[in-house]
Amino acid sequence: MRAAPRAQKTLAHGNDFHANVIGHAEALLAEVLAFDLPADVKVSRYFKANPMLGHRDRGLIAESVFAVLRRKLEFAQLAQSGSGSLTRRMILLGLAEAAGVEPIAATLEPDERTWLRRVGTIDRTTMPLATRTNLPEWLFDALRLRFPEGEVERIAAVLNTAAPLDLRVNTMRTSRDDALAAMRAAGLASQATGLAPNGIRLEGKPALGAQKIFLDGRVEVQDEGSQLLATLVAPKRGEFVVDFCAGAGGKTLALGDLMRSTGRLYALDVSSKRLAKLKPRLARSGLSNVHPVLIESERDPKLKRMAGKADRVLIDAPCSGLGTLRRNPDLKWRQTPEAIEELTAKQASILGNAAKLVKPGGRLVYATCSLLRAENHDVVDAFLAGHPEFEIESATQILKQQGVVAGAKLDDNVMLELWPHRTGTDGFFAAVMKKRANDA
Repeated sequence: MRAAPRAQKTLAHGNDFHANVIGHAEALLAEVLAFDLPADVKVSRYFKANPMLGHRDRGLIAESVFAVLRRKLEFAQLAQSGSGSLTRRMILLGLAEAAGVEPIAATLEPDERTWLRRVGTIDRTTMPLATRTNLPEWLFDALRLRFPEGEVERIAAVLNTAAPLDLRVNTMRTSRDDALAAMRAAGLASQATGLAPNGIRLEGKPALGAQKIFLDGRVEVQDEGSQLLATLVAPKRGEFVVDFCAGAGGKTLALGDLMRSTGRLYALDVSSKRLAKLKPRLARSGLSNVHPVLIESERDPKLKRMAGKADRVLIDAPCSGLGTLRRNPDLKWRQTPEAIEELTAKQASILGNAAKLVKPGGRLVYATCSLLRAENHDVVDAFLAGHPEFEIESATQILKQQGVVAGAKLDDNVMLELWPHRTGTDGFFAAVMKKRANDA
């Protein structure tokens, strides 16, 4: 860990801005730009190593670093002028984005102050499109193959903002109306989501972990788009359901709620750490039908016991995560075309093996939080070509049957695509397939 500037116990009060915050932000940015670990991991480690930083300062430092990750190409071009290290100039731009130019400028030497104010007046719409979208060239090109340049710019503009905080109401414990009333009574500004039938969107980023409505399991953190994936699975009471790549269990809990805690719901994952995160969430939820199972891989021999038995199987496949760039902007700089090729091979293997669990007449849902055809349509098309016992079903029609009426927000395509600039959700893809009842 890079040596950090000496921390004061409290670095910022009210609207005051202290220069020591710049030193911490610069040190953290240098760590993050190594791109050897996820940015949120680096941020967490840095704050643990600097416990004297106040809550307000940690928020500003993290926000400024993430601002640089979102607008790295743009900031790199602006930082070609000025003095000092490139990292320092970049973080000054990030701090200005997070806190405004003048609070930062007041703490700087005259030359830096003049530079920061000058670059703040530059019209960024005059920059080349590839620069102002702040996307790596390979990703920019991939999106441009599918959309006109104007829409690529709109997509990028939304991806370069921070994501909202969405919650899913646990209908085993309360209704959405009652949850909204409880939120407002607690001083939390919130509203019902426009797509997910049990979703709530909060304003700002309140400390939800201290709220009674979260602690007693009435709500769980889950993006609205992720909630729709569980709605697509549409499990019924008493069914045998498998969440094949369960992770920390957000979708598992949503499925269990839809099943009203009946039947059998298996949460499979290759990571014991991820499954361990499910345990406290499961305890809060009150669900009794969830069975976490650690597997070695998608070919684990213990899966043979489930072969041909599942009514529904959900695969939220490991992917590039490019649909979550509002939350994880470092992914666009850490992912590569070569890594995508490796992922698509893994995705095809997981889909092929998970499909063996589906019984005749059962439903298979393949999903990712990727924006790339290679991880989405191409994987599904190849699977269907090799598995004639499965047929595609209309995802949008299934959502409508489940009461999701979205108007123009959802394209009426067979496979579901959620684009942040259209739906306000994270980017998601989902394909629903049915195993023909006459094929064992």
